[in-house]
Amino acid sequence: MELTCFDVTTKDKVAHVQLNRPDALNTMIPAFWTELPQLIGELSDSGEVRAIVISSTGKHFSAGMDLSVFTSSGLSMDGEPGRRNATMSLLVKRLQDSFTALERARVPVLVAIQGGCIGGAVDMVCAADMRYATADAYFVVQETNIGMTADVGTLQRLPKLIPDGIARELVYTGRRMPAARAAQVGLVNEVFDDHASMVAGVLAIAAEIAAHSPLTLWGAKEALVYARDHGVHDSLHQIATWQSGAFQPADMMEAFGAKAEKRQATFEDLPPAPSGI
Repeated sequence: MELTCFDVTTKDKVAHVQLNRPDALNTMIPAFWTELPQLIGELSDSGEVRAIVISSTGKHFSAGMDLSVFTSSGLSMDGEPGRRNATMSLLVKRLQDSFTALERARVPVLVAIQGGCIGGAVDMVCAADMRYATADAYFVVQETNIGMTADVGTLQRLPKLIPDGIARELVYTGRRMPAARAAQVGLVNEVFDDHASMVAGVLAIAAEIAAHSPLTLWGAKEALVYARDHGVHDSLHQIATWQSGAFQPADMMEAFGAKAEKRQATFEDLPPAPSGI
């Protein structure tokens, strides 16, 4: 696909997706919201990658949503209020789906964050599996500072990533959370000195992930996301159901054989996801 907001490279089963509009602070223009879910979906559906790394370019990871999203959406503030407001709800849900695509992916998604992670960018990174940051990175729920309630995922996912009271403080105050504090509370896994070392480090982690069975990774991600949103009893039932179909001996035998023979295990790719549905 032809992309306006991203560059993509793939190496050794790891896809590296880069936001590529540094002069515009990688703001999320209308094209962003269609390209991101389509791109992540295609990478996931192909079965050829086992991890996705999202990084950015320039001084800031992203300054968040560009206001042109609203002016170009066809949403009119005129007309009958019920129809207008219901259409606004539809727009918000479509924006939400763009980030939920990171959770729906069959592979882990890692995000590398430098500089500002602002507004909609916080919504985005909260939907990833893991987050990493440079020492100069910071996070801010900018919606609070401009008189609106965040509505694309931060309020739903952030309290599942960090203690509830800390999430509420970040949301209610609209203040910046620096990388060191983000690491302290568990929002990011690791803080790197600079952008280059961060990207290299995160790609290395992704390569380590990609060395494992893609079916194992898919099953683990499905179970982790499900368990986040359900109780223990239901989550145990979910993984039992998954294992009843997905647990097969081939990958386990390959893992044992590779360890015994002191070699790198080789696993079959996932099949392409069904298309045309």
